[in-house]
Amino acid sequence: MGIYRRYFRKYRVLFFTAVTFVFFESMCDLLQPTIMARIIDDGVRKGEVQIVLELGLLMIFITALGAVFAAMRNILASQVSQRFGKDLREDLFSKIMNFSEESADRIDSGSLITRMTNDTAQSVQFVNGMMRIFFKAPVTGIGSMILAVALSPNLSLVLFLVVGIVSLLITVSMKMSYKRFAKVQAAMDRLNLVIQEYLMGIRLVKAFGRQSHEEDKFEEANADLEKKGISSQVIVAYFAPVLSLVVSVGIALVLYIGSIFFMRGEIEVGKVAAFISYMTQILTSIIMITNIFNTFVRTKASTERISEIFSAKSDLDEGEGTLSGEGMKVEFQEVSFAYPEGSGRFALEDLSFTLERGETLAVIGPTGSGKSTLAWLLLRFYDVKRGKILLDGTDIREINISRLREAISLSSQKTMLFSGSVRENIAWGEEDIPLERVVQAARTAEAHDFIEKMDKGYDSEIMQGAVNLSGGQKQRISIARALAKKSGLLILDDSTSALDAVTDAKVRKGIRAFSPEKTTIIITQRIGTALGADRILVLSHGKRVGFGSHEDLMENCEIYREIYTSQIGEDDLEVEHG
Repeated sequence: MGIYRRYFRKYRVLFFTAVTFVFFESMCDLLQPTIMARIIDDGVRKGEVQIVLELGLLMIFITALGAVFAAMRNILASQVSQRFGKDLREDLFSKIMNFSEESADRIDSGSLITRMTNDTAQSVQFVNGMMRIFFKAPVTGIGSMILAVALSPNLSLVLFLVVGIVSLLITVSMKMSYKRFAKVQAAMDRLNLVIQEYLMGIRLVKAFGRQSHEEDKFEEANADLEKKGISSQVIVAYFAPVLSLVVSVGIALVLYIGSIFFMRGEIEVGKVAAFISYMTQILTSIIMITNIFNTFVRTKASTERISEIFSAKSDLDEGEGTLSGEGMKVEFQEVSFAYPEGSGRFALEDLSFTLERGETLAVIGPTGSGKSTLAWLLLRFYDVKRGKILLDGTDIREINISRLREAISLSSQKTMLFSGSVRENIAWGEEDIPLERVVQAARTAEAHDFIEKMDKGYDSEIMQGAVNLSGGQKQRISIARALAKKSGLLILDDSTSALDAVTDAKVRKGIRAFSPEKTTIIITQRIGTALGADRILVLSHGKRVGFGSHEDLMENCEIYREIYTSQIGEDDLEVEHG
């Protein structure tokens, strides 16, 4: 629970004010049985109507005062718990935004959503309950116990026996519940993940006719959640009736023994009634504490999951260096890298090359050769295991990570557009981009024409997941977004795969004209796309097998020739070497 200390310090004044109201409310509750005993013994039994009226009015006043204290306590508890929840969600979101790639790979998105919603809601509920009930129950319980002992030490023996049994049952219940509630949260994660995967791939599911398979996966996850939910609740289901039975037996014993004492003249009727009221308050307090402890068990499981987010690795260490100017020199010096949670095999191994300012480099190679890994390392999502990556002669590990990423534009292989207007999506990479630059970037990316044909042009809304756009349209808007951002390095990670060859060529030509001073890296599977680059890097199994111009590679790189032949054809190869 240590992660909540800073929130407690922030709201401690309101917290202790609410606790003060709880204390006064409890005092009002504790006074009522004593007043009731005096009404019975001094008023009703003796026929003193005046005493009954006076004490009755006093009892009404104390009850009303207690209601005022309760209302103030509830208002403050709601304010503090909701503000705490807001702050907690903001801090969690901020932490997730700065996750390292290793942390993002380890905790799946479905689990993160559950932790941001269900687990924080559980913590908010606990804070609210703690201020409303958790402090009231001990004060009322202990106060009632002291007053009950003062009324009748002999009857208190029954009270202590009942409290002891109830406390033992609560302890056993908590120990049995904790692990089960933790399993419920894990099952909730699994269910959310199944739903999220289906919603993200709904078109693919329908295209392959796999609805029944997805339904089976959902039913399996849902049934598992049901099973674990029942398992966690069965403890409460078993222990609640037992607690009620113990309480009822205790009250029956007090009535029986109290009647014997009354017959002997050792106790008055009003005191027996007051003792039963205090005993009921004590046992009610214990039941309230039980509910709080059940909430605590759930909250402890949720807190551990929230704490896992806060303790996860953030983005890599910040450097102090900066980058300046349009275009930048890129150098890889014997770079080797393996993914932290991968097989351990190098995704890139001993890779070296130099790209001068304003040049265009095409990176080509078979699937799994490490092409996209090169982009992730440049953006410093991961750090290299060996070697160095230099931008304008500076090791990127010495550059402030925010400045580094501000200096790089990316249009990734997996196109991601956000809900909002077309203009907002294109201008997303940088604040206050003027409309003229947005339109210019869209024209360069061959997106302007289809955008103008949309209902509201650049103000047209893009739906969640960009389901109202085709694959090619999404890629062109993504390229326009990368172009609109002012940067020294542009990375196109297979971002023209959904475009036809003619549009692809127009886009590449437009990029050259749009920012000729910008250094560009094009990661591609197409030999036609690579042909327009100043230099071509050929990768295979993470290693450099070719680097140079098209002509050089045709002469010296067998893998490049194989790719060229497979895409362009033998006849063109013979003509070229004719």
